[in-house]
Amino acid sequence: MGDFRVKIGTPKEVFEGEARVAMTPDSALQLQKLGHECVVETGAGALAGFDDASYKDAGVEVVKTAAALWKAADVVAKVRAPDATEVKRLRDGQTLISFINPAANEKLLDQAAKKGSTVIAMDMVPRISRAQKMDALSSMANIAGYRAVIEAGNNFGRFFTGQITAAGKVPPAKVLVVGAGVAGLAAVGTSTSLGAITYAFDVRPEVAEQIESMGAEFVFLDFEEEQQDGAATGGYASVSSPEFREAQLAKFREMAPEIDIVITTALIPNREAPELWTEDMVAAMKPGSVIVDLAAEKGGNCKLTVMDEKIVTDNGVTIIGYTDFPSRMATQASTLYSTNIRHMMTDLTPEKDGVINHDMEDDVIRGATVTHEKAVTFPPPPPKIAAIAAQPKKDAPKELTAEEKRAAETAAFKAQTKNQVTLLAVGGIALLAVGLVAPASFMQHFIVFVLSVFIGFQVIWGVAHSLHTPLMAVTNAISSIIILGALMQIGSGSGLVILLAALSVFMTGINIFGGFLVTRRMLAMFQKS
Repeated sequence: MGDFRVKIGTPKEVFEGEARVAMTPDSALQLQKLGHECVVETGAGALAGFDDASYKDAGVEVVKTAAALWKAADVVAKVRAPDATEVKRLRDGQTLISFINPAANEKLLDQAAKKGSTVIAMDMVPRISRAQKMDALSSMANIAGYRAVIEAGNNFGRFFTGQITAAGKVPPAKVLVVGAGVAGLAAVGTSTSLGAITYAFDVRPEVAEQIESMGAEFVFLDFEEEQQDGAATGGYASVSSPEFREAQLAKFREMAPEIDIVITTALIPNREAPELWTEDMVAAMKPGSVIVDLAAEKGGNCKLTVMDEKIVTDNGVTIIGYTDFPSRMATQASTLYSTNIRHMMTDLTPEKDGVINHDMEDDVIRGATVTHEKAVTFPPPPPKIAAIAAQPKKDAPKELTAEEKRAAETAAFKAQTKNQVTLLAVGGIALLAVGLVAPASFMQHFIVFVLSVFIGFQVIWGVAHSLHTPLMAVTNAISSIIILGALMQIGSGSGLVILLAALSVFMTGINIFGGFLVTRRMLAMFQKS
C-alpha cells in the first residue's frame, strides 16, 4: 500500500438488524500500538454498547458520515459484506477487511478488483494453527453455539437439569447436537453445564473423545466407513456416502421421540446445508420440543426451517431459524471479532511501524485475500501447512467385543491371583525362617504387623486413584488409634522401645491432625459460598 502510516476506519453497519462493530475502543488501542491511526463513523458501536465518547477516550477520530469514513480510511474494517453503495465507495489502493462469502459474491469481487481495491475475507482465513487467533468464523460459531442453547431454553417449557422437589420429580431434558464443529462443541458445553442429558453426533468419529470429555455421549453408528481426513477438508466434515447417510437418518429417527431439544450445526463449505432432521422426525418429536437450526442461512439441516423466523409445527414443535445469533450478543461478538481483525492487522504490519506489507507468500494472508492488485485471487491455493484437525489414530486399538472383554478380565484375574499366591508363599517362607530364630513374644507382634500390611495393601490397591486423597484423609485419622499402643509402650524400661514409642507418638500425631485437616479442606471445597 505504500510506505506510509495507514488509517483504519470502521463504518456503521448498514445491514438491517446487525448490531456488531468491527472495531472496539480496546482493539483501537492495540491497533495504534502497531503504528496505525483509527477512525469510526459516529454511532458505529452504539448497538454493541460502545459510545462515541469511549472511542474518543481511546484516541479514535469520530467522523459524522459514512462517506467521510470511507474517504478518510486506507483500511476499512467491517462485519457484513459491503452493499452496492459501499462497493462504489471503494477506491484504488484501499483495503477492505470483512466477512465476504466470496463463493456467493462473484460480482462484488469483480467490482472490487476493477477498482484496484484489496479485499480480505475474514471467512476465508485458513484453519491452520498459526491462524487460530484470526479465525473469525470460529469466534462467531462459538457464540452461535452457546446462544443456540440459550434460545432453545427460552422456548422450552421445562428445566434443563433434573430436579427432585417436594412437589415432585422433574426429569432432565435430552439434547441432541448434530455436528461437532466449533458451534457444536460450544452447544454441547453449554447444554451439559445446564444439566441436560446431552448427545452429540458427527460424521468424524475422531471427535468422539472431545464430546465425551465434555460430559456428553457420542452417538455411534453401526456402520463402517473410511474415516475422513480432516486436514484434506480444511478441518470441516465432507460429504458422506449415501449408505452412511441412510444409517445416520435411521439413527436419528430412532432417537427423535425421546429427544427434547435438537441443535443442528452441520455445514459443508460452498454447498447447501445437508438435510439431517427430516419432516417425519419432526412429526415424531414430543409437543413442546425445540429445534434450533444453525444452518438456516444455507438452507437448513431441517427443511421445515424458515430463515430468520421461529415457527411452531402442527404437533407443537418449535423450529428456530435465526441467523443473527452472534449479533444477539453484540458486545461479546464485537470484542472477539475486533480482536480477530487486530491480529490480522498485526500480521499485515510485521514491523509495527504503521506500514502494511501485504505478503502474498504468507499462507494466512494469501488464503484470506480474495482480490489484490486488480485481480480476483479467489479461490486460494491450498495452504502449505495442513489444516488443524484431529487425525484418526492409524494404530488405534480395536474395540473389544463383550466375549473378548470377559476373556481379558478372566486372564487378568488369574494373573493377579497367581501373583498373590506367589507373594503369600514367599511371605510364609520368610515368616517360617524368622520364627525359627526369633522368640515367641516377638513373633506374635510380627505376624499381626505382616497381616496388617498385607490387608491394608489389598484394600487400598483396589481403590480408584481419584478417591485416594479423601479415603486416606479419613482412614489416616481413624487408623491412628495406634497412638494408644505407643503411649502404653513409652513407659517401658528399654531405651530402644521408649525411643520407638516416642517416634510413633510424634508421627501418629501428625497423621491424626493432618488427616482431619485434609478432610476439612476437602469438605470446604464442596460447600456453597
